[in-house]
Amino acid sequence: MNMKKIGITMSLLMGVTLSFFLSLVGNLTGGDGFKLPAFLISFVVSTIISLIIGFVVPMMKVERGAVKAMGLKENGVPAKLVSALISDIIYTPIITLAMIALARKMAMKMSRGRAELPPFMVMFLKSLIISLVVAYVIILIVTPVYKKLSFKAAGFDPVAAGGPPADRK
Repeated sequence: MNMKKIGITMSLLMGVTLSFFLSLVGNLTGGDGFKLPAFLISFVVSTIISLIIGFVVPMMKVERGAVKAMGLKENGVPAKLVSALISDIIYTPIITLAMIALARKMAMKMSRGRAELPPFMVMFLKSLIISLVVAYVIILIVTPVYKKLSFKAAGFDPVAAGGPPADRK
């Protein structure tokens, strides 16, 4: 079983999905309504950041370690809630920080330096709170689906084998 392939597939799927929804929410809550160019730019930048995080941070190991340290049953609901929270805390603040910096830069450029923006921390914290909630819900919803797809893409059917592989690393 190739856990590396499963991890890469999960990183790709989760990164693109989180980037899409966080870019959409950020664009819609930005105050100026939906702007396709701003959405596309933030989606691309956010996807790149998500993929870097996904390839640098061994999410499955980190989540599994936290679940084990808390004494939770690996596939139980509490473990899934903790795993989603860990992913949310790792990905969302970094993506949100980059998106706020990008949005401010784009606003200043488009206004030729005349945009009246709230202080950076006000923008960041407001956006972070919204993004943490949205990302947490998305992670909870899509993770089980993406795990099944990732295992299947790696040629492993956990249902047919009676559960998750015993040789995970």
